[in-house]
Amino acid sequence: MDIERALQTFIVESRELLAAMDDALLGIEHTQDLAESVNAIFRAAHTIKGSASLFSLDYIVAFTHVLESVLDAAREGSVKISGELVPLLLSCGDHIGALIDAVEAGQLEADEAMLQLGAPLLERLRAYLHATPLPVTLPATVRSVDSLAVDNDCWHISLRFGRDVLKNRMDPLSFIRHLGKLGTITGIVTLPDAIPPAEEMDPESCYLGFEIAFNSEIDKAAIENAFEFVRDDCALQILPPKSRISEYIRLIEELPEEPAQLGEILVKCGTLTAQELDAGLEQQSRVASGNLIGAILLEQGAVPPAVLEAALAKQHQVRALSVQDARSLRVDADKLDRLINLVGELIIAAASVDLIARRTRNVELQERNSTLSDLVEQVRDNALQLRMVKIGATFSRLKRVVYDVARELGKDIELQISGEDTELDKTVVEKIGDPLMHLVRNAIDHGIGAHDVRAGRGKPARGTVALNAYHDSGSIVIQVSDDGAGLNRDKILAKAVERGLVEPGRNLSDAEICDLVFEPGFSTAEQVTNLSGRGVGMDVVKRNITALRGSVGIASQAGQGTTVTVRLPLTLAIINGFQVGVGNTVFVVPMDMIEECIALSLEDGQEFTNLRGQVLPLIRLHALFDVEGGVGSRQGIVVIKHAGRRTGLVVDALLGEFQTVIKPLSKIFSSVKCISGSTILGSGEVALILDAPALVRQAVMRDTERSGPAARGSDLAGLVPVAA
Repeated sequence: MDIERALQTFIVESRELLAAMDDALLGIEHTQDLAESVNAIFRAAHTIKGSASLFSLDYIVAFTHVLESVLDAAREGSVKISGELVPLLLSCGDHIGALIDAVEAGQLEADEAMLQLGAPLLERLRAYLHATPLPVTLPATVRSVDSLAVDNDCWHISLRFGRDVLKNRMDPLSFIRHLGKLGTITGIVTLPDAIPPAEEMDPESCYLGFEIAFNSEIDKAAIENAFEFVRDDCALQILPPKSRISEYIRLIEELPEEPAQLGEILVKCGTLTAQELDAGLEQQSRVASGNLIGAILLEQGAVPPAVLEAALAKQHQVRALSVQDARSLRVDADKLDRLINLVGELIIAAASVDLIARRTRNVELQERNSTLSDLVEQVRDNALQLRMVKIGATFSRLKRVVYDVARELGKDIELQISGEDTELDKTVVEKIGDPLMHLVRNAIDHGIGAHDVRAGRGKPARGTVALNAYHDSGSIVIQVSDDGAGLNRDKILAKAVERGLVEPGRNLSDAEICDLVFEPGFSTAEQVTNLSGRGVGMDVVKRNITALRGSVGIASQAGQGTTVTVRLPLTLAIINGFQVGVGNTVFVVPMDMIEECIALSLEDGQEFTNLRGQVLPLIRLHALFDVEGGVGSRQGIVVIKHAGRRTGLVVDALLGEFQTVIKPLSKIFSSVKCISGSTILGSGEVALILDAPALVRQAVMRDTERSGPAARGSDLAGLVPVAA
């Protein structure tokens, strides 16, 4: 077995279970099924504990065992999950996460620092275990069977031999015969469920399991020693005489077989009599189809309800897992990245073939190349789809941020989430988490006021932070909103003047004033706290989003709240592009930003045109990038749209659609404006990819500086409509 690979699987699955624990704990106060939520939290802790024991991670097992005991008490009703227990359990999950991080870093043994960090949490957990039990709130039937013991004097041994026990020259039956010498085997059931079809059977492999009722005066250690030589080749579980019903329930949940054989196993092991089973079978025809034999035995009073419930839950779980496993496959992210890189090279090679086909004017080659291009496009789309993940996981992690920050500030905050099924590239999801976390923290700290402040403004005591995601024009839009007081326009402007960011007396629009909060070191907070006030954060947010070829903007209304809108590309790898010629240079415009292409009939130097009754600002790429080569006799306009605003790019030639493999620019070119990346053409030449959002923003700023609304209206009156 590849231990290193198995350990990585344990790390990934443990983090998923911890995330599930967080979700369940954060929603436990509002859940309608408290018992199921508690069970889900318990199962997550129990699974982590069991998996950690496989790798001898004793320090994780020891900590999780105490946590599991508290959760088990909560399941029984002796401990109530409310008040201070919820943040304690969240802190315990954080500590387990830190221990998992240490395992990933190669630290398989606990050090003194780890033990000291966990000690206060263990002390608080044990206080709940030693507290006076609360009244039991579970149904009476469940309460009674969980507290009762099985009325027999036999040990129950569940035994599954490994496949290689025979190959290791061990005889399974010899161990059972040896067990018989230590006491009396009062009942035994052989389980052949694992035996494959005859044509697939390996005569040197063992497929048998046994359920054994064993009567003896020896202790558990002596029974385990009877199987000492096959401990590594078998799964062994032992229940002592007069065990609680809950222990049998747990055993049923852990059995690999379908629990529909429950009645037969209980009879043969002595839990039921044959007469009770026969009586149940006689009434089977009167039970609705689909009921298991356990339902009949329950009706006869032969099986406690809790045992039947555990058996049914196990059956549903096995079927659900088998269906899920058959339809999904866990793939290493590095393998997907390599696949995308290969697809990118395939696209470049296909573009080269297409160029040769058009140059040679070979009809047959052009037809075959057309088919090849369609297939390459399908491969590209499917490969990119493999990397698309839902943003809901990122949103779910922000629930904990809202809970912790609201608790620290003493505020009552509700988080509303919509659009969690919106998909985007996994690389974008990984890098957008920190900016979103800062925006949410800002919304709680700055946006939403304290209870008394909100009450004085006629707002409800509970504040609301909303997260929303949706697709728009080939991009994903993420909005972080709050229902607070909104941004203080005068205060922001005064601070900007004080810091020299704005000249005194200058008239700025609301959007320009809001954008000032993204300036490095800018803060209007009157005092520095653990959360804010140092002017560090919003500038980093904007820089990180810009690095993803995205944009961020703020809209705020006094007394109503603030909305921060983040626009991001769906993918950072391959896009549909449109090639345009400017002089002797080729540029690529992202297709999802293009609205239309139109003919141009303008005077030199004209910065606006009339597009169907609306002013369309123009950007002449010739002048913007100082491109060599004369202006063509016939030019065109590529109309791009971003965030509801349009801009026309004046180009010399429209060269057509092109599958574009994005290649990042060197850090040397990081300060170049209006360029987001590069690509390789079929000819082998490099073409620059235009940053459409930056071009739109540049046109809007130029328009704002040049004239007000009245001047722009007069400009429209003198413009000749452009020919489409």
